[in-house]
Amino acid sequence: MKIEDILKERILVLDGAMGTMIQRHKLEEADFRGERLKDHPHPLKGNNDLLSITRPDIIKDIHRQYFEAGADMVETNTFGSTRIAQADYHLEFLVYEINYQSAKIAKEVAEEFTAREPHKPRFVAGSMGPTTKLASMSPDVNNPGFRAVTYDELVEAFKEQAKGLIDGGADALLLETITDTLNVKAALFAIQELFEEKGKQLPVMVSGTITDASGRILSGQTAEAFLISVSHVPLLSIGFNCALGASALRPYLKVLHERAPFFVSAYPNAGLPNEFGHYDQSPEQMAKEVEEYLKEGLVNIVGGCCGSTPDHIRKIAEAAKKYKPREVAVEHA
Repeated sequence: MKIEDILKERILVLDGAMGTMIQRHKLEEADFRGERLKDHPHPLKGNNDLLSITRPDIIKDIHRQYFEAGADMVETNTFGSTRIAQADYHLEFLVYEINYQSAKIAKEVAEEFTAREPHKPRFVAGSMGPTTKLASMSPDVNNPGFRAVTYDELVEAFKEQAKGLIDGGADALLLETITDTLNVKAALFAIQELFEEKGKQLPVMVSGTITDASGRILSGQTAEAFLISVSHVPLLSIGFNCALGASALRPYLKVLHERAPFFVSAYPNAGLPNEFGHYDQSPEQMAKEVEEYLKEGLVNIVGGCCGSTPDHIRKIAEAAKKYKPREVAVEHA
């Protein structure tokens, strides 16, 4: 059964946070290095994506927990797996392999659950984060014309990442936590180019992030402008994740609901972080806030971002069963 077919019938549940779950393991430098990188000259602790190679047991277990909680789709452990982001750790040479292995291990767990419950097929979304650099904004307040990355560099980086994810077995590609629309345009161009070269297409999902109460993404676009900017590509879904808790995200989802010719996704944080950077919102409270979207028929895909755990996803999945998915206003291509 295709993802598109399921989305017409019911609300699809995405997984929750990867980083939140990894933090529970209190890993040390040696866990990130493994035997393979024990002599790497630069610190690697904190490079969570690398664990798909050095501690695949942990990543597989996290995927398993989310599927057991009721998720239909998990994201690969590749949020920062472009050469632009991996340059911070001097690991550009491992980029393809990190993406390939991350997709491969997620797919293995997905197939295990699909075999166990054929009536509920499980899927893998290849996670493609925004990178650590913005194409349309300067990181230097004294030099507004400066750019830390070029459009062509972004295209090359996203194309390499997407190739690893597709080769590893991802069922869809998810461009997520988008803060700069020019970055996502580069990613979409790279993906379309790769599809042509491979003669193969996967569903593409886009999820931006509204950074504060201004209702705009970091590069300044409103929800509607963001939608218009990426609508030239036949997307599977568009939505928002991260930055805000579920309640604060609702008005922006309404804009997408009213105007998007695609399915709509939402995976907010588990509330807002406290003064220590921790997320205190309970699974019950988060599910109650997400349920407001479901009652109004605003979304087709729901899940969790920062601070969310399998317990949060379990409650969200229980709520999602009670409601019909959003009807797409314009016929979905």
